[in-house]
Amino acid sequence: MGYQGWSSPPKSTEILWDTYGVPHIYAKDTQSAFQAFGWAQMQSHGNLLLRLYGQARGRAAEYWGENYLESDKWVQTMGVPSRASSWYQMQSPAFRKYLDAFAVGINDYAKEHSDAIDDAVKVVLPVKGEDVLAHLQRLLNFTFIVNPEQVAGVSQEESKAGSNGWAIAPKRSASGKAMLLANPHLPWSDLFLWYEAQITAPGIDAYGASLVGIPVLNIAFNNNLGWTHTVNTHDGWDAYELDLVGDSYRFDDKVRPFETKTISLQVKQEDGKLREQPLVVKSSVHGPVVTEKADKAIALRVVGLDQPGALEQWWDMARSQNFPQFQKALQRLQIPMFTVIYADREGHIMHLFNGQVPVHQTGDFQYWQGIIPGNTSKTLWTKTHPYQDLPRVTDPPSGWLQNANDPPWTTTFPLAIKADKYPPYMAPRSMDFRAQRSVRMLAEDEKISFEEMIKYKHSTRMELADRILDDLIPAAKKYGNELAQRAADVLARWDRQANADSRGAVLFANWVEQLDFDTAFSKPWSEKSPRTTPDGLADPQSAVVALATAAAAVEKTYSRLDVPWGDVFRLKYGKTDLPANGGNGNLGIFRVLYFVPTENDRFQPVAGDSYVAAIEFSQPVKAMALTSYGNSSQPGSPHTEQQLQMFARQELRPVWRSPQEIKAHLQERKVFRN
Repeated sequence: MGYQGWSSPPKSTEILWDTYGVPHIYAKDTQSAFQAFGWAQMQSHGNLLLRLYGQARGRAAEYWGENYLESDKWVQTMGVPSRASSWYQMQSPAFRKYLDAFAVGINDYAKEHSDAIDDAVKVVLPVKGEDVLAHLQRLLNFTFIVNPEQVAGVSQEESKAGSNGWAIAPKRSASGKAMLLANPHLPWSDLFLWYEAQITAPGIDAYGASLVGIPVLNIAFNNNLGWTHTVNTHDGWDAYELDLVGDSYRFDDKVRPFETKTISLQVKQEDGKLREQPLVVKSSVHGPVVTEKADKAIALRVVGLDQPGALEQWWDMARSQNFPQFQKALQRLQIPMFTVIYADREGHIMHLFNGQVPVHQTGDFQYWQGIIPGNTSKTLWTKTHPYQDLPRVTDPPSGWLQNANDPPWTTTFPLAIKADKYPPYMAPRSMDFRAQRSVRMLAEDEKISFEEMIKYKHSTRMELADRILDDLIPAAKKYGNELAQRAADVLARWDRQANADSRGAVLFANWVEQLDFDTAFSKPWSEKSPRTTPDGLADPQSAVVALATAAAAVEKTYSRLDVPWGDVFRLKYGKTDLPANGGNGNLGIFRVLYFVPTENDRFQPVAGDSYVAAIEFSQPVKAMALTSYGNSSQPGSPHTEQQLQMFARQELRPVWRSPQEIKAHLQERKVFRN
């Protein structure tokens, strides 16, 4: 295994950079592979990586000023830097060496290419193994599982982090080979950027993507198997309300003192001097206190803080050569959340609702979304569910599995995981329009080819339009004024897609913005008809009034009702500005892009389709991929924005994995002499 195309492992370690800026690392041993990967990440994302590590230390305000103070307060209140040190000690001796090697690669690059790195971020150097773990923790536990915005509003507002994942078994694949679709949707900036790479060393030959600053591949495949992740409906944090008694709190009819420590934060001033700011961190038995008002406080409890093995687990998942080996790695449950969608050469497919799920004595999923009474041990969870308790399905009769951030129950039809067999707090019961669209495409095609899977991945058809236009158009004809009737004519002619040239999509999306999804439909979502509800308009007349309002706004802003989608929604990123396709998943679009307003009443993407990989486990493996925003964020790199043209054309590019393919598309070669 490993070294396809090589007669034996190389004596030295090298990075072959292809013309898309993807590093293909061929290493003489594992330690050298980690070191080369650290080097590669610095070459492609050095400024970003150092800034992220500075924030994970909780010292960003000291380095870069007042704007980072809130970030430091969050990181320090959550105990990230000190916990990273203990996590580092808890790594296996071998893996600790690998983390150190990744840090060495980062530092070596910075020494050798000092001019390529912003002066402002050099203060973070040198990087240590602990920094990698601090970044991992800030990313997983304190951004994905819970972030400061959620806590500030103690809200569950819509996250811009999502994904699609598919696994198709041989019985449903045109080639008779299993296929996998990896399609995370994350913000196009900051700690959410994907980095595409290949890592080959004795015992591993894996291709995939990691989030910048992470030393292993998070989504990957090899010659025998592959997996992707989606953000699952996982509840890994709780906010507990405490009754204060002076400087203490009440718990089980006793008054307990808080554990208190004071951390001195340094804040860089405009004149370069440091101002000291004390941060008092109070903790209850639940966890750190995040807000305090009058006689109440809110304390936060987060899963996974005693589970330091996520990186080694991902590494071993990528090294696995068959399903039993892969499952053995999964059973460690070190990765605190994310669905796992898996496929392999032998034809197995699997969906695992992965994560550290608290064991609760009471309540359903909804109950645990609110503020929890913190005055009793009855609500305080202390354990998480073992692997065997988690919803999962292998090789379902349907021959396909999907997840579009819906709960695990709707992964395939006929249903393969029964919600009633699990605690009611495990996951909610719901299915949104994007998941319904995902299921429709899979269920309606008996034999899906590799090319069709790629075509479906790019589908911008709006499931919500298919569901509701048969009610809206006749209602507009019946109740509408002249403007509403013209709007109905535009919607009747529209192709129900959000492609660049789709006319009617802007009008429809504008109308949908006025809907309250909880009350708009005459038939609410039902578990009995999960794929065809909600449906019908609860109040057709007010829906038509809303259509007239949307039409007036669209016509006033764009001078026409049938303005093409791509005129309004632009693929604007860096210096690139192209007509966009895709849109909000709420519309039931599988090809997800989230936009924000920009000048001239246009919109630009901030999140959505980021890394995409389509894989067929044939011999050799067939794979196509795209990293929407390119594989580098360093100023002046030819690989920033490089792939946006293909994104606009709804294309993927071939994945080069063999030395022959890579050498045919070689841009640069870096050989490490050690």
